[in-house]
Amino acid sequence: MKIVVLSDTHIPANTDRLPDKVYRYLKDCDMIVHAGDVTEMSFISELQKIAETKAVWGNMDSAEVKNTLPKKVVFKADGKTVGITHGSGPVSKVIDSVKQTFKGKKPDIIIFGHSHNPINETKDGVLFFNPGSSTDRMFAPYRSFGLIEIKGNNINAEIIKLD
Repeated sequence: MKIVVLSDTHIPANTDRLPDKVYRYLKDCDMIVHAGDVTEMSFISELQKIAETKAVWGNMDSAEVKNTLPKKVVFKADGKTVGITHGSGPVSKVIDSVKQTFKGKKPDIIIFGHSHNPINETKDGVLFFNPGSSTDRMFAPYRSFGLIEIKGNNINAEIIKLD
């Protein structure tokens, strides 16, 4: 299963669309995950036309997004348990923060955003994955998005740089 992971796109607040490179990856993915700060539901509707989309709201999202999307999601993808939340707080404490969000659930993968800083790190058997922002470099060294591929028991996660 191929999952394209986005967060902090801020569409249409910061830009009208994703970079072309992201759309190339979206063409043949099985699922899209968006970890919040979408800004408007129209962008989620666009993603849903491409592939099955799982998404949560973030701190910068409109009232419509917050009323439509959940704060966190837990689902199965090819036998792996995946949790999504936006996250909060400083970069140095964000993994602790998202870990608390899923306390007692023990997902195989926790996807989050908020900091715009990409993270691809396994701790205590859990993959903590922040794709960064594909549209904004604020607080981050480059724009990026993520790709997670699940094949049997193997999880391969990659941060894809845009700059």
